[in-house]
Amino acid sequence: MDRFTVLTAVAAPLVRANVDTDAIIPSREMKTVSKTGLSAGLFAGWRYAEIGGRDPNPEFVLNRPGYAGARILLGGENFGCGSSREHAVWALHEYGFRAVVAPTFAPIFASNCIRNGVVPARVALEHVRELAAAVERDPVANAVTVDLEAKTVSAPGAGPYAFAIDDEAREMLLNGWDAIDLTLKYRPAIEAFVVRDRAERPWIYVAPRAAGERTTP
Repeated sequence: MDRFTVLTAVAAPLVRANVDTDAIIPSREMKTVSKTGLSAGLFAGWRYAEIGGRDPNPEFVLNRPGYAGARILLGGENFGCGSSREHAVWALHEYGFRAVVAPTFAPIFASNCIRNGVVPARVALEHVRELAAAVERDPVANAVTVDLEAKTVSAPGAGPYAFAIDDEAREMLLNGWDAIDLTLKYRPAIEAFVVRDRAERPWIYVAPRAAGERTTP
């Protein structure tokens, strides 16, 4: 997983409450079990003029020229609610988003973000709106900066605003760790426990089989 420290990029304002995972990627667009091939279905119900089609809806934010290449998404309250589908985050990440700034997130969605290299930055609604107002004046000149090290988000004329994120989640994103990497952080303690436990309870450990040795059926 890619490390995340500081990102300055065009931000797309989608400050709507209760944007659910079916809006992020409708079930009809989930045609793969891998993390690729999903970006075309991102926000398909809003992004395209017709259901199932690919003609752009010019009114949707991601289709406006100023927001081309957006890598930060400004969202509303309870972002990512609905089903637990991880495809929603996979689609966001494949499209290019590395951070979502919103007042609150559905817990499972936030967890999926962290495990896929996307920062779920919790910022007060009034501050999200101030960032969105700055962005809407000029998306390129007023690019948003998400600083995970300082835990702040800002744009020219807006912020910096502190954002909330769990310490463990921040550590994983800063280091580019997945859940296994996080566990391996404690490897010395785990190995010390195994040595101690093997001495105290040897009967629960299966001795390694010698080369060529066969087991009895």
